[in-house]
Amino acid sequence: MFQPLAAYPTVLLGLLKVGREKFLDDLSNSDRPFDYIVKAGQSARPQDSYRDRYRKQGEKVMPQYLVANYLPDDFDPSAVTEAMIEEIHALNREMIAAGVRKFACGISPAGNAKTVRKQPDGTVLVSDGPYTETKEHMGGFWILEAADMDEALAWARKGAISCDAAGEVRELLFYPAPEGTQS
Repeated sequence: MFQPLAAYPTVLLGLLKVGREKFLDDLSNSDRPFDYIVKAGQSARPQDSYRDRYRKQGEKVMPQYLVANYLPDDFDPSAVTEAMIEEIHALNREMIAAGVRKFACGISPAGNAKTVRKQPDGTVLVSDGPYTETKEHMGGFWILEAADMDEALAWARKGAISCDAAGEVRELLFYPAPEGTQS
């Protein structure tokens, strides 16, 4: 999940040591919908997605959840201890072993964000900064596959303890394209 800013050099060194493919494999542990890497010019949704294949076979597809943690705007990365980093890594290992973690990452500070807004004339305005003006912003997130909201919340509780941060859980919505339509 959320990698404190102090952990970024370690993550980058890991990327350089194990190589891009191994690093990407370590980020997720299945070929589920969130795991596809999209290349420029390609559709973000595979023609025959995992969920479509299993729905056609009549099998139940487990829902996926966004578990996001929030940090205050004045968050000081130097306050993150090695013990906290290891606790987050241990939780990630536990999630992978349980088969629930699909993806996890920390994100750059909200001050680095760009906001895009469609204008009445059809153009898109790009502006500096986050979309909302708040005292807290997302610091990182997990994508989890869980049986229900209660299971996702159980993992989110562990994340709140490991990251020492407030957060929220939301189910990812999935609306399959009608039969015969191309994505």
